[in-house]
Amino acid sequence: MQVNIAQLMKSSIGAERIYSIDEDIDIDGHQVRVKGDIKLVRTDRGTLATGNLDTVLEIECVRCLETFPHPVKIKFEEEYFPTIDILTGLPVNIPEDQPVYFTIDGSHVIDLDEGIRQYALLAVPMKPLCKEDCAGICPSCGKNLNTEVCICHPGEIDPRLAKLKDLFEFKK
Repeated sequence: MQVNIAQLMKSSIGAERIYSIDEDIDIDGHQVRVKGDIKLVRTDRGTLATGNLDTVLEIECVRCLETFPHPVKIKFEEEYFPTIDILTGLPVNIPEDQPVYFTIDGSHVIDLDEGIRQYALLAVPMKPLCKEDCAGICPSCGKNLNTEVCICHPGEIDPRLAKLKDLFEFKK
């Protein structure tokens, strides 16, 4: 989503605009629909973009390795700094001690897609599960235990570790 903020940059500090988003954004190589509102506020040095967005990502379950749709709530907050002053047209010096992740180009158009993509990826759980009681996959035959019945013997011990079993039985 690209927004022209030239008029906002000419406004006084604290001026704000609200934009509704309902469009497809590329997140991890997939086009996903993102919906919500973004508020842009003029700051003393740039533009602060904040918003709450909703989307659904196709992610992989860590137990059964199947992909499933996962709703994601994105809490977005990022400050954009201009590279060219809107009034004079001269380059703006950005302090080196301030980390700058996003800048506004000379046309005073900011692209929110990259920021939204990064915040969406951060909102994905570290160990996503397709369902709480996901049975996973069988370590012997590799069948998905949610959809198939496994006939493997769960009590079989790896022959390389059989000696450890004898050691534990000896201590008892």
